[in-house]
Amino acid sequence: MTATVPSGYDPLASAGDPADAAPEPLIRMAAPVTGEEEVDAVREVLASGILTNGPFTRQFESAMASLQGTEHAVAFANGTVALSAMYLASGIGPGDEVIVPSLTFISTATSVLHAQATPVFADIRPDTLNLDPDDVVRRITPRTRAIVPVHYGGQAAELDRFREIADDAGVLLLEDAAQAHGATFRGRPVGSWGRAGMFSFTPTKNITTGEGSVVTTDDDELAQHLRLLRNHGITRQYHHELVGWNWRLSEMQAAIGCVQVSRLAGILEIKRANAEVMRGLLEGIDGVTPPEVPAECEHPYMLYTVQLDPERRDDVSRALTAAGIENRIYFPPAHRQPIFAHLPDPHLPATDAAAGRILSLPFHSRLREEDLAFIAEVLEGALTA
Repeated sequence: MTATVPSGYDPLASAGDPADAAPEPLIRMAAPVTGEEEVDAVREVLASGILTNGPFTRQFESAMASLQGTEHAVAFANGTVALSAMYLASGIGPGDEVIVPSLTFISTATSVLHAQATPVFADIRPDTLNLDPDDVVRRITPRTRAIVPVHYGGQAAELDRFREIADDAGVLLLEDAAQAHGATFRGRPVGSWGRAGMFSFTPTKNITTGEGSVVTTDDDELAQHLRLLRNHGITRQYHHELVGWNWRLSEMQAAIGCVQVSRLAGILEIKRANAEVMRGLLEGIDGVTPPEVPAECEHPYMLYTVQLDPERRDDVSRALTAAGIENRIYFPPAHRQPIFAHLPDPHLPATDAAAGRILSLPFHSRLREEDLAFIAEVLEGALTA
């Protein structure tokens, strides 16, 4: 039986009437790069009969640890549970505060709640859209246990500053690197600057396992704690040292991940070349600001987010959609979500201002120069209309 995927399918959207779905776009936000190699890898797993906790999981973990320059990478079923495990294994719990940005996918903050701690939202820098180190310093209290910079769109946050701030305050630095496969800061891979870092592999990412995640770390004790949390706290068969969960990645996903890691360098080469093309196309258009990339960063362009006049942003979005170009607002501020209404207003002027300006354009590695030119042409037409 072949499943039918409704037009405009979004795995993170609520289910609704298929008749209300948006038309299928001509240019999608994401287009995972997969082929026969992934099919063959899954076939090998199925033939082996080992479908979880097997050799492909270990191989995938080893490949990710090597890629990010850490001693360990521990695989999880998805990024949300990986964040929760990272917080829990770091000893974060009731009464603790964790400083996070609001311009992020919601699980950066909700996973703090899963650990029964309190997220404290800090503001961003208007240029890079990353967490503002100066505002983080202002929000540190005796209850602060960790600072969690998110590498927005894949671009590395100011990790040297955050490392210094965390050390001076005696708190943990944990990285939400969900979007940042292949990113570096001052030549060093993200995910290796703090005690731990989390990478996600949903289909919008540069490489994907469908769902899935790893936590990277150099801390042997933390890595072992993470492995226990993901597998019911088992140290040997039917012997449980702590309360854990079933947060395992399947062998099929791990096998796909092994192939995907080998594709990453080629994907990044294309996306960085396309970024130069896109910047050239947008530079002559009044009213649009391309992503700002500091000299010390290597950007993997998981997202290509431009900033527009807030009075025109929604018009541009509608024009792109009408032309068959998918586009998104990544992300509505987390601190404005109903689930955080019980917290005091953190007063985040840069975040609230950016929320009205940002618009993410399609930027997967299957795009051709003519696709980029079409996107820029429609965007310019909407701004000059």
